[in-house]
Amino acid sequence: MRDIKTYPAITSDSRKVTPGCLFIAVKGTRADGNDYAAAALEAGAADVVSTDRHGLAMMADEYYGHPSGDIKLVGITGTNGKTTTVTLLYNMFRSLGYECGLLSTIANYVGTRRSETANTTADPITINALLREMVDAGCEYCFMEVSSIGVEQERIAGLEFKLGIFSNLTHDHLDYHGTFAEYIRCKKLFFDMLPKQAVAITNVDDRNGEVMVQNTSARIVRYSCKGAADHNCRILEESFEGMLLRIDGVETWIRLVGAHNAYNALAIYTTALELGVPQEEALLALSNLRTAPGRLETISGPKGICVVIDYAHTPDALENVLKTLRDVAPERQLICLFGCGGDRDRSKRPEMAQVAEKLADRIVVTSDNSRTEKTEDIMKEIMDGLSASGKARCVSIADRREAIRAAIMFAPQDATILLAGKGHETYQIIGTEKTHFDEREIVEEVFRNME
Repeated sequence: MRDIKTYPAITSDSRKVTPGCLFIAVKGTRADGNDYAAAALEAGAADVVSTDRHGLAMMADEYYGHPSGDIKLVGITGTNGKTTTVTLLYNMFRSLGYECGLLSTIANYVGTRRSETANTTADPITINALLREMVDAGCEYCFMEVSSIGVEQERIAGLEFKLGIFSNLTHDHLDYHGTFAEYIRCKKLFFDMLPKQAVAITNVDDRNGEVMVQNTSARIVRYSCKGAADHNCRILEESFEGMLLRIDGVETWIRLVGAHNAYNALAIYTTALELGVPQEEALLALSNLRTAPGRLETISGPKGICVVIDYAHTPDALENVLKTLRDVAPERQLICLFGCGGDRDRSKRPEMAQVAEKLADRIVVTSDNSRTEKTEDIMKEIMDGLSASGKARCVSIADRREAIRAAIMFAPQDATILLAGKGHETYQIIGTEKTHFDEREIVEEVFRNME
């Protein structure tokens, strides 16, 4: 194989082979790239090299000229809060006049140019290619979601992070990791690999907050909404419009709602300080931020009904959102509509039902992205988590569009309806078919028909 930088392109996907490119054959979780070597050569690849995941990441880093070393790369890992935190950091630093990049579940951005994303953490070639584009476009910062699967599969190997953030750790991805201990181990690996010149920011209110950083070489900065830490926050007031917080002794109004968003705001503020933003400037920018797409998005309609769209798809995330809605408007009836994704962690299905039963007045169980599982089977596993009294307050409607319509049409005056699980997504996957499905459009259509 010749010098990797002399190839016009590199790829590990045989479907993306172009004339003269280098095809990197890697054994993945579902397919072995070595099986496609002949097809890659027939499609025009100049050479084929076989390597492992770590080798792929190192080759991508070399091919694109180690772009992570030319940008301030900030990564966040944890079960909940990743998307909100990186999106709002991206928006904050752009508001402060910096060119920035974003690698997130919702989308990737090079400056203001958007591209779609397939995974929370992309493959190494995509990551390094986007980082190179950011550097060439003059971006000074990149804010990136780091998933446990991405860490375990070495998608971030070779990247030079300037700062890492830990948000929290709860039940998720056990379909992939097998055990919670393995899930913790993969999250912790991110901090284990941070260099000593980096900064590790951790939420010490989470029981795994100290575990994450116990072996890191990076400088540790701790944040808390409950006890002593380097940076602290307290909620003084909250409503559907936002919260009044006391952050490091300074009262600040933010346009985010809920205790979980107080943690997100504190993580954002702490990160800004560590990146050199003065406190007063950081707090002012924080107060101007708006929620990330699909995170506690509210739509008001007839009869005083308020529909809230949120990506909550784990028991902990669902509990956080329901508690927030209950605390902000305790006098309103609270209806929770949700489903669970197919071909994913089945053990959380009854747990989410138990959370909904505990905190919601009414429950609507429906589909999410059922994928290759039968929707009815998923719904049954959810319903199995309900007690007899919970089932008496629950209806099950497999068609999510119809379920949303029914939840709104039969809601009492001044009700709050939570649509949980899909958030920013504008599609639904049933079987192997991916169809357009935007809950905002559905809600607004139902509201129009009620007027």
